[in-house]
Amino acid sequence: MEQQNPTPAGQERSLNKQMLKKLLIVAVMMFGFGYALVPIYKQICELTGINLLTPKDSMVGDIKNTQVDKSRTITVEFDANAQGPWRFRPTVSSIQVHPGEMAQVVYEVVNTQSRSMDAQAIPSYAPQQATAHFKKMECFCFKQQTLGPNEAKQMPVQFYIDPALPRDVKTITLSYTFFEIGGPGKKAS
Repeated sequence: MEQQNPTPAGQERSLNKQMLKKLLIVAVMMFGFGYALVPIYKQICELTGINLLTPKDSMVGDIKNTQVDKSRTITVEFDANAQGPWRFRPTVSSIQVHPGEMAQVVYEVVNTQSRSMDAQAIPSYAPQQATAHFKKMECFCFKQQTLGPNEAKQMPVQFYIDPALPRDVKTITLSYTFFEIGGPGKKAS
C-alpha cells in the first residue's frame, strides 16, 4: 500500500512563501541592528570615557606639547660607518632641536653589489650620558634591512631628546654602524 503526501503542492508553496518572508524579515532586522550598533557603541564609549581616539573639537585648539624646553637648544650630529660593500650616510650632518621636540632625519644606503644583502644598523651615542635621553620613535635600526642588487633606500629616524637631559650637554652625536648579516658566503635559501 502506497502512502500519499498529506500536503498538496499549493499548500507547500504557501509554507515556502511564509518561510521566505520570515527569513527576509530576520535578514533586514540583522542588517538594521548591525547598522545601529556603530553609533550606539560610540555613544556608550563617549559616556563611559573609554576608547576615545580623538578629543572633542572644542578641545583640539587647547592641545600642545608642554614638554618642549624652548630655553635650550641641542645640536645633534649624525655619523655613519659602513662595514660592507655599500654607501651609507646621513642626508644632513647635524640639526638643532629643543629638548622634547620631535625631529626626523634620513639616512641613505646604496647596495653597490649585484646581489641581495641583509644588513643591520647598530646605534651609538656620544656623550655616553645622552644614551638614556635619546628617544627614537621610528628607526631603521629596529629591524634587519634587506637590500636588493644595486638598490638605494632612504631610511628615516624619528626622535626627540628627553628634557631631563643634563643641562651641560649641548651636543649629541648619533652614530650608526651598518653591517651585513651572514656575509657574502651565506647560503641561499
